[in-house]
Amino acid sequence: MKQLLNMEDVQVRIKTHTQEITALDLEHLTLHEGELVALVGETGSGKSMTASSIMQLFPTQKAYIGSGRIVFEGTDLLTCSRKQLDHIRGKEITMIFQDPMSSLNPVFRIGDPIIDVIRTHTGVSTKEARERAIQALKFVGLPDPARMLNRYPHELSGGQRQRVMIAMAMVCEPKLLIADEPTTALDVTIQSQILYLIDKLKKEKGTSVLFITHNLGVVAKMADRIAVMYAGRIVETGRTQDVFRSPRHPYTRMLLDAIPRISEERDRLPVISGRVLSPTEVGGGCRFANRCPRVTDQCGQAVPPLATVGDWHEAACFEPLEEAR
Repeated sequence: MKQLLNMEDVQVRIKTHTQEITALDLEHLTLHEGELVALVGETGSGKSMTASSIMQLFPTQKAYIGSGRIVFEGTDLLTCSRKQLDHIRGKEITMIFQDPMSSLNPVFRIGDPIIDVIRTHTGVSTKEARERAIQALKFVGLPDPARMLNRYPHELSGGQRQRVMIAMAMVCEPKLLIADEPTTALDVTIQSQILYLIDKLKKEKGTSVLFITHNLGVVAKMADRIAVMYAGRIVETGRTQDVFRSPRHPYTRMLLDAIPRISEERDRLPVISGRVLSPTEVGGGCRFANRCPRVTDQCGQAVPPLATVGDWHEAACFEPLEEAR
């Protein structure tokens, strides 16, 4: 498969009143054409910050990319002008945000932003843009799409709003879709429908997907590869079946062990002791060292790099777990 996205040595820094902290320290992450890569980890692990760095849209003006390369189809996005980025965002790379309730402007009909996106990136007439918008709403399964264009966000359910966001994201047939926890705040049946739509986009349109989630069950079902994040760094990456069958980083193993299984009877679920270090507490060693059962002196002195532990399988650990046989 042809490589679509390659992130190398990307650091996102945030200026505070007293100091400058590194919120994201990403060694490398790749995504190929037609591939769905899942980015998983605890809240605050850097998943959404990774997405923001690709789009170069940060929630605060105090955040900036300090170093690294983000190469999309051979072009380093960090060297692009604002005009070049505006052409890429919304057309080549699109994003579905976490909260469908607040992602749409309540004073505009839902058809307005979809039509604007089409006209901005294709230059077609308003009539043609409207027809394409109707087809996009039809693709995501919204009833009576022509009438739906004239409705306001408050008239739609949460699931319908998220379908609108997916329609807006796919209407220009992007090569890369970033889905940042797209099923947050939706009930289970609606979650299933949204996941089906994203999978449909991948299979029918050939769209590559960077899928950000907490839900490892969804990852097992949908993802081609998985990248596990902890405290702003990727600690393990590999093919989904390999990581689930034989995790090599202690954090990944403990994360998988904490999943409740209907086939097992347990009095208590395993928990990971300790807490995640804040960016201000991070020193020169492994960020998981304070919680790791396999910690050694070396772990507190140096940051373990991502090292090959199998085919398409890497782990950032000086004492990786043995491969399952």
